[in-house]
Parts: sequence; structure tokens; C-alpha cells
Amino acid sequence: MSDDPSTSDDAPTSDDALGGDDSVLPAGVERRTIGGEETLATRGEPVYGEPTDGDWRAWNASRSKLGATFELGMETGLAGGDRVLYLGAAAGTTVSHVADFAGPTYAVEFAPRPTRDLLAVAEPRDRLFPLLKDARAPETYAHVVESDLDAIVQDVATRGQADVAVRNAQFLADDGRLVAAIKARSEDVTADPEAVFDRAVDRLGDAYEVLERRRLEPYHDDHLAVVARPR
Repeated sequence: MSDDPSTSDDAPTSDDALGGDDSVLPAGVERRTIGGEETLATRGEPVYGEPTDGDWRAWNASRSKLGATFELGMETGLAGGDRVLYLGAAAGTTVSHVADFAGPTYAVEFAPRPTRDLLAVAEPRDRLFPLLKDARAPETYAHVVESDLDAIVQDVATRGQADVAVRNAQFLADDGRLVAAIKARSEDVTADPEAVFDRAVDRLGDAYEVLERRRLEPYHDDHLAVVARPR
């Protein structure tokens, strides 16, 4: 999900994190005590200075929209070993955790600078495939990305976020899942966030059945997480 470092002013620290329903966590994601604090964690090489304990590294939900969905107990439908298309990979904060528990993970990022960082993140992860492409133009990577994928995870900080999800629905299996973060300020900095979210969900309805929607406070201000499946 791009990994936007902006978070709520009252985003919880490890001491006051909400702690979601562990039954919704994919295989390969666990809640562990690292550095004396309880946190989500995956097994893999550290990426962004996160605390570690042996092979396990903390997953900071205040730096990851997908991590926040897990902390809030959303039923994402993600599973260990899933084949994933990740849209808006940025420098790799969240997609590195996804590649730790998933199968082949195609990471689309448009900006060259974060893509260089993403390449370094992918170096020790043989299941992570960075693509310097524009998520608004899936035809430019359709020849590389598998069809019938298990999941699309999206965190693109650009106007038309729902349009991006609709255009990429072609890659999902009939029983696949979309897990998308919608950032209100990327659509309209002056509009009421709820109005922005309603418009985005309506647009998603052109290609998806929305299963769950939830705001990501207190981890991320003015963000909505949406879980959906193809129509």
C-alpha cells in the first residue's frame, strides 16, 4: 500500500496499540513481543529500521495502511502464499512485509527514486518483483503479471484511486480480494473525507462487491480501507 509516512497525530505507539483479532492474520504474520513490546511481525530482512528478534521483524501499523487493517481486525481475506499485485509500492515498507508471507508479489511503483530503494528491498526476497510502471496503465505490465491472482493490495497516493483499482481488476481471480487504502487528501483536499470515501466506494462498485470499509484512525488520518471482491 505507496507507504505514506504521514500518520495521525495520536497514532498509537506499541504501548497503546489497539491489537486486532489475530484470527484474521495471514499465515506468516504473527503478533509477537519484540523489544519488550507487542507488535505484528513477519520473518524477513529488516527494511526501515524496525526492531527485530531473530528472524522476526516488527510491522509498524502507523507506517503501513495494510498493517493498520490487521491491527483493526479487518477481514482482508489475505492468506500465506497468496499471489499478490501490490500497487503503489513506494520504497517498499509495506510490500516487504507482504513478500515475507505471500507468494509471488508484483510491486508496481511509478517514481524512479523510491523504485531504487524498492530494488534494494527486493534483493534478499526472491518472491518480490519490482516494476517501474504506472498503476493507472495496467496494459504496460499485463505481459509480466500473472492472471488469476489471489489479491491486489493498493496504496496509491494519487487522484482517481478507485479508478486504478477498477482498471487492475482484470488480474484478479474470481474469488480474489482487493485490499485498498483510499487517501481523502489525494482526491480533494477541501472536501469532507466521508464524501470522498463514498464516491470512491461507488466507483469501486463498477468492478467489485465491497465487503468491508473502515477508516484507519488512529493509525492514519483521513484514510479508508476497503476490502472487496470482483463482481
